[in-house]
Amino acid sequence: MKKLNLNNHSYKVLLQDFKQWLDILGYAETTVYNLPNHLKEFFNYLENNNINQLNHIQTEHVTNYYKHLQERPNQRRNGGLSKGYLNKHQQTLFKFREYLKHHNHKGINIHLKHEQKNSRDSLSVCSLQEIKQLFQATEFSHQEEKLQQRDKALLVCFYSCGLRRNEVVHLNINDILFDKERLFVRQGKNYKQRFVPINKHSSRILEEYIYDWRPEFKNSKESEALFLNYRGTRLQGMSFANRLQAIIKATDNKDLQQRHITLHSLRHSIATHLLEQGADIEHISKFLGHNSLESTQIYTHFLEIKGDEYIQNIFREKRLHHQEYPNLPKNPKPIY
Repeated sequence: MKKLNLNNHSYKVLLQDFKQWLDILGYAETTVYNLPNHLKEFFNYLENNNINQLNHIQTEHVTNYYKHLQERPNQRRNGGLSKGYLNKHQQTLFKFREYLKHHNHKGINIHLKHEQKNSRDSLSVCSLQEIKQLFQATEFSHQEEKLQQRDKALLVCFYSCGLRRNEVVHLNINDILFDKERLFVRQGKNYKQRFVPINKHSSRILEEYIYDWRPEFKNSKESEALFLNYRGTRLQGMSFANRLQAIIKATDNKDLQQRHITLHSLRHSIATHLLEQGADIEHISKFLGHNSLESTQIYTHFLEIKGDEYIQNIFREKRLHHQEYPNLPKNPKPIY
C-alpha cells in the first residue's frame, strides 16, 4: 500500500519525522522502510474517515482500522493479509505510539491482540530438494553468466551462511576469510558482529564469483562491496529479493513459485535443516546470530508440527543428496 496518497499536511510531516526517528535509533533498513509504509496506510484510513487530527483519534478508530486490515485482500497474492503481516501493522501502531510519547504527546490508545501465527506457514521453509533446485536454477536465472554466478553466490550467503538481508547488503570482499573458512558479519542485527563458518563447497562458489566474475562488474576495483549492481554500486535489499524471485521462476517448480518464499525463508531453511540433522540448538543460535535461545526455539516447534513421517522423508532425502548441499555437514559437531 506504499502507493497511497496523503493530503493531510500534518500527517505527511509526521510520517517523514517518524521515518527519520527510526533511522536515528538504528533500526534495520527494512524496518525503516516498512513501518512508515504501514503508518501511511493508517493515516490514509483516517483521512478517508474524516479524522484529520491526532487528538481526534479514539480507541474505536484504531480497532475499526484493524478490522479493515483483517478484511482487506492481499494485493500480491490471493486471500487476505497473513497473521505475520497483521502483526507488523500492530508493531507499527505501537511504535508510533512510542514515537508520540517521546515527542511529548499523550499517544493513542491501542487495544489489539497479537495474532498467533502458525509456525509452518510463517517460516515458509524450503525442503532440501527445493534448495537443490534453486542452486541448479542459477544456470538459467539470467542470460548473462556473471549474473548467474552472482545469483549462486547470493544463495550461498542467504542459505548456506544463513545471513539476514541487511547483513548480506553490507558484506565486503575482505569479509570472506577463505584461509580461516569463515565469513565475517560486520553489521549484524543490533550492530552485533560474528563469524560464520563456510564449508569447502560454499567457499568454492564464492571464490569463483569473486575472482572470475565479480571483476566483470563496473567499478569492481574501486568498490569493496561483495555484491555489485550494473552501476558498480553496492547491491541493495530489494535487488536481492528480485534476484531470488528470478531464481525461483527459473526452477519451473509451480508449487515453489506459488508459495511466499523470501530471502528470510532461506535463513529459516538452513536453520531447520541443521536442526533436522541433529545440530545442537545452541550452535544454531550462534550460527544465526540470535541474542537468545528463545529466538531459535521456533524451529523446534516447527519440527513438532511437521510430524515423524515428514522428518523421516527429510533424512532419506538428505542421504540421497547430501553432497550437493552447502553447509550441511554429516556430523553437526564441527560446525563451530
